[in-house]
Amino acid sequence: MTAVVELRISSAVEPWERIGLRVVDGVAHIGGVTLRFEPGDAGLLSWGLADSPTQPEAIDGLPTFHVDRHGEPSHEHPLRIVGFDHVVVMTSSLERTCGAIQEATGEELRRIREAGPVRQGFHRLGELIVEVVETAQITAPQAAFWGFVWNVEDLYEACDHIGPELVSLPKTAVQSGRFIATVKSSAGLGVPLALMTPR
Repeated sequence: MTAVVELRISSAVEPWERIGLRVVDGVAHIGGVTLRFEPGDAGLLSWGLADSPTQPEAIDGLPTFHVDRHGEPSHEHPLRIVGFDHVVVMTSSLERTCGAIQEATGEELRRIREAGPVRQGFHRLGELIVEVVETAQITAPQAAFWGFVWNVEDLYEACDHIGPELVSLPKTAVQSGRFIATVKSSAGLGVPLALMTPR
C-alpha cells in the first residue's frame, strides 16, 4: 500500500513548539509520519511516499518525493498527538486530482461527499486520509496542499494546553461521533491545522 510517510513544511519551528509539538533538529515524528521543517514561510511544501508503484516528481502539481523507509517511531508530544488524521488538498477538479492520485499511487478513490458547493474525495495513503476538496473558488489548473488534521488523545485537554486565544472551542465534526477544534491563524503556524478526537 502506498503510504504518506513524510511531510515537508516551510515554517518557523517555534510556533509549533509553543502549541505542544516536540521538534528535534527540525523534525517531528507523529505516528508513522515525519514532519520535516525547512526555513521560510511557504507552508506545506511536499509529501514523501513509500511503497508507491510509480515515482513521479509531482501528482497533479503536488510536489512529491519517494522514500524507501516508513516513518520513525513517534515522539511523545506535550499536546499528546496520536497521529495524523488527514491531509487536505485543494483543487479545481476532483476528478482530475483524484484520478492523478489513483494513477500514481494505485490507491483508489474511496468515496465522494457532496456538501452544497463543496465536493470532497477521499483516498487512504497509509495511516492517513488524503481529503481532496473542490470548490468554485479554486480555479488553478493544478492541485495544491492546504493543511492537515491531527488526532489527539484528549481534545479538551489539548485545547486547554494551547489556550483559547489560539484555538477554537471543540465542535461536532463531520465524522459521526467525533469532535474537532481549529488552531487559529494567530498561532503563527503558517499551515492550517485542526485537532480531532481519535477515530
